[in-house]
Amino acid sequence: MKISVITVCFNAAQEIEETIRSVVVQDHPDIEHIVIDGASTDGTQERVKRYSECIAHFVSEPDNGVYDAMNKGLRLASGEVVAFVNAGDMLATRNTVSYMAKAFAEHDAEVIYGDALMVDPADITKVKRFWKGGEYKRENFRKGWMPPHLGTYIRKAAYDRLGHFNTALKVSADYELMFRFLYKHRLRGHYVPKVLVRFRLGGMSNRSLGHIWRANLEVYRAWRINGERVSPLIILRKPLRKLGQMLRRGSAEL
Repeated sequence: MKISVITVCFNAAQEIEETIRSVVVQDHPDIEHIVIDGASTDGTQERVKRYSECIAHFVSEPDNGVYDAMNKGLRLASGEVVAFVNAGDMLATRNTVSYMAKAFAEHDAEVIYGDALMVDPADITKVKRFWKGGEYKRENFRKGWMPPHLGTYIRKAAYDRLGHFNTALKVSADYELMFRFLYKHRLRGHYVPKVLVRFRLGGMSNRSLGHIWRANLEVYRAWRINGERVSPLIILRKPLRKLGQMLRRGSAEL
C-alpha cells in the first residue's frame, strides 16, 4: 500500500531535518513524502534539498496559510492513504507507517487514528499532554472530541470525494475536515491504541489565549458551515477535554 506523508513548513530550518528523518527511517517500503514550504527565508529549502532522493515532491512558494499548504500537498498526493507530519513534529516510531498500512488492510475503515504525544517545543522528551484518540463514537463530537489530526490517516479517495481543508477557517480547519468526514458524511472510523506522532506544542490553535478562543469559536462555526446544530457550550467543552489530556501523561503504547 502506497502512503503519502505530507509535511508543510515555513522558516523551519532548525526543525525540518528532524521531521524528514522520522519519515526516512520508516520501514514501510512505499512512502511518498511531499514537502510544501511557504517560501522560507531562513535556509529551510537548503535543509530539505539534502534529502532530495527521499522526497517525492518539494514545492517552495508563497501560500495563504498552513491549510492552503496542506491542500497543495493533497493535490500532489498519489498514495492510497494520506497522513500529515508537519515541520518540527515526528512520526513516533520506525514502524508507524507500516503499522497503519496493516491497520487499513485489516479493518474496513476510511479513517484510522491513534494517539499523540504533545511535547515541550524545546525538549521533545518532555511530554506535556497525552492525546488519547479513544474508541470511535460519532456522538463524541458533540462533547468537543476530535481525533488528533496528526495522528489520523485518511484514504485519499475520501479527500477526492468530500473535499480538502476549508481555508476560510484559519486555526481549526483540521477540526472542520474531521467533523465533515466523520460526523456529517459518516465515514467509517477506527481507533488503534498506538502513539503515532510526537508533536510540539505551540501550534496555531494553542499559541495564545486569543488563538485558543478563536479556535473554539471556529469549532462552533464548523457545525454551522455543515448545516448541523450543536449547543454553543461546545466552545467550553473542547478546552475541558484538553485539560484532561494534560492530566493524563501516563503510559502510552508506541
